[in-house]
Amino acid sequence: MSFIPLPPGSSLGMATERSDAARNRERLLAAARELIDECGAEGLTMNQLAERAGVGKGTVFRRFGSRAGLMLNLLTESEADFQARFMFGPPPLGPGAPAAERLTAFGTERISYVLEFGDLLLAAEASPHHRLDVPAAVLAQRHLQMLLEAEGIQEETWLLAGALAATLDPERLLHAVRVHKVAPERLQGSWRQLVARLVRN
Repeated sequence: MSFIPLPPGSSLGMATERSDAARNRERLLAAARELIDECGAEGLTMNQLAERAGVGKGTVFRRFGSRAGLMLNLLTESEADFQARFMFGPPPLGPGAPAAERLTAFGTERISYVLEFGDLLLAAEASPHHRLDVPAAVLAQRHLQMLLEAEGIQEETWLLAGALAATLDPERLLHAVRVHKVAPERLQGSWRQLVARLVRN
């Protein structure tokens, strides 16, 4: 699952899903959302989901592969929306603003995203694919690298982009907020300072 969106107006897309399969998937995802609202992402089990949706547990595993796969499916819409905004949306997050402003906007917006969907992101990290190698993570790092290069930084941009991405790690951000009681505004302010110092001439 890539989450990588197509440009607005594109006619290309994924193969059409059978209507009955699509309905079953949406029923399962709706049931999963209900359970998460009731017990949180960490409390959701595949047995609970199967019971709530009125299907066998095998059906749930065939559809999603694993609990992490379920979480990735739950994140698809929100992750694709975030990607579409930084790839095609209005500035400063999207094209049209100076690279430094886009870097700043990317981090502040991503912090808000992680604080909203963090438990799902943590649960999805149990995927057999390394969390840094999934297409969404690769796309985000490549985007940061592109913005650094647009700011005139030429050396080790891939490593620098990885370091920036690491500061937006969901586990790190949620730990700061939940354990150390760091206000989201402080996290965003810290990101602004980091970008400002990195791109300062």
